[in-house]
Amino acid sequence: MEYGKLALTLAALGGFLLFTEAPSVKASEAECQHRAEKADHNLHEAIKHHGYDSKQAEHARHELAEAREYCWAQDHKWWDADSHQWRAEHDWDDAHGRP
Repeated sequence: MEYGKLALTLAALGGFLLFTEAPSVKASEAECQHRAEKADHNLHEAIKHHGYDSKQAEHARHELAEAREYCWAQDHKWWDADSHQWRAEHDWDDAHGRP
């Protein structure tokens, strides 16, 4: 009878941990997506107002790379704001670093 209570308690604890972990993963993704969207927008604005090769655009590219690095460190994926999808390869310097 004692083992039954222990099993029930462990099952309840496991279920609690399972359901409390999911929102933090979603919050992490939302934070990454927000940071990447903002940095991407700032890059497009810098290019529009100051030119593609301006120091403002270069600074914005650096900020975008930092936002992507943050996401990569959190979840091993990064948000591609231009194509509106998650990417699972560390390839933004090759194909996605400059719009």
